[in-house]
Amino acid sequence: MSARHDPATLVRAAAPALGGLLVPPRVAPSLDPRFRPIALASAALQAELEASGRGRDVWLAVEQPGGSIVHRHTLVHAEGDPALPLGEYFCERLLKLLLWSHGGSRVYVDGPPGLAQRLAAHYRTSDAGRFDARLMGEEIYGQPFEVVACPQLEFPPPQEPAMSLGGHRDGCRIGFDLGASDRKVAAVRDGEVVFSEERPWDPVHQADPQWHYDQIDDSLRRAAAHLPRVDAIGGSAAGVYVNGEVRVASLFRAVPRTAFQTRVRGLFRELAAAWGGVPFVIVNDGEVAALAGAQLAGVTALLGMALGSSLAAGYVARDGTLTTWLDELAFAPLDAAPEAPLDEWSGDRGCGAQYLSQQALVRLLPAAAIATPAGMAVPEQLVELQRLMAGGDPRAGQVYQTIGTYLGYALLGYAGAYAIEHVLVLGRVMSGPGGDVILDAARTVLEAEASGGPRIAFHTASERDKRHGQAVVAAGLPTLGRRNADA
Repeated sequence: MSARHDPATLVRAAAPALGGLLVPPRVAPSLDPRFRPIALASAALQAELEASGRGRDVWLAVEQPGGSIVHRHTLVHAEGDPALPLGEYFCERLLKLLLWSHGGSRVYVDGPPGLAQRLAAHYRTSDAGRFDARLMGEEIYGQPFEVVACPQLEFPPPQEPAMSLGGHRDGCRIGFDLGASDRKVAAVRDGEVVFSEERPWDPVHQADPQWHYDQIDDSLRRAAAHLPRVDAIGGSAAGVYVNGEVRVASLFRAVPRTAFQTRVRGLFRELAAAWGGVPFVIVNDGEVAALAGAQLAGVTALLGMALGSSLAAGYVARDGTLTTWLDELAFAPLDAAPEAPLDEWSGDRGCGAQYLSQQALVRLLPAAAIATPAGMAVPEQLVELQRLMAGGDPRAGQVYQTIGTYLGYALLGYAGAYAIEHVLVLGRVMSGPGGDVILDAARTVLEAEASGGPRIAFHTASERDKRHGQAVVAAGLPTLGRRNADA
């Protein structure tokens, strides 16, 4: 990879002044001594700029077409300051967090002369920047991504559109949850779960859209066999879904672009038609995790996270509604270390999926001196880790402690994008006693960093809810029509 397209280009430009900010965290992940949380480094820079008077105000706004608009403030160095690249690096990291947490195809920038132009150049010339621009532009929102220099007083006002979904118990419903290593389905009748199952699959390597359709339809039919009729279907899946369409999803990564546009994009509408046009809702799996947490705990201002084949997240606002935000924290920055793990899809370093998912296990098992057979699939490696943890192997405990430490520092960073009062963490990585170790480690981080950290209450779920809860909650997403309600 050329220096021009190196995803670490911005951090390399900032390197002369970066080292002093990358202080070791108060709580060290036992298997990752080079981990340097971006939340701590960014906070240190902001404090230094404010105390020294060298800081210059920057206002950012991220806008979805016809939807959410969020504003944020930060500080950078003045034009001509030798440390200018350092401030611009952290400004871009904040902007990346806003893009992947909230979503938008237009960015407004009010700051020192040249900042907007240099940010725009990042999205044109670096691999990681082009990935963000392409997905935020044409792939998700259907229009070119742009960075606009604009006075903060002329920014469009903040907006937080809400969606009223979930919590419905009436009728005969099917819910499903699609991950990269398994698909789950549940049959629910008037709020009672009458059937649920989990089946392995490998969608990431399947190029034929019909294969995907058949596998999902098979799960629906297996659930329908346990119901007298089907009134509604709700689903959650990894990826970005807008108005029932697949916009971006790693599940379909192997499908050629033309076939994705002509078949996969409308796949769930096709399934809805095949099931007689019953109410059919598909949303991101993180949103369902958030709904599950809110319903289980009876709280709001909750971030739900699913640690599975990747990292999914969703947010229930203080008024109890879902938002139109993306909540794709798999791509949000977490680690500022220059040699942080590289994400193979986005081309960026230090992003959430490499720390809070089964992908983290692949990286951490060798560091814990846990050997697995060559070619063993990632889900089987997780099963082996769970077996060792259940047997009291301290090496397994180190893996879970490391992931929990990542989680704690991730939450410190996410507090810059969300008002978080409660967190529920689900997913296969959380199954078994290792899940308790993860939560304990995350609590330790927040307590150690209490002076600058959010006050967060963690909520737990039963083992069944950790594995199957999202499919059950997804079943309650659609509202029944009059015909179904009266049936």
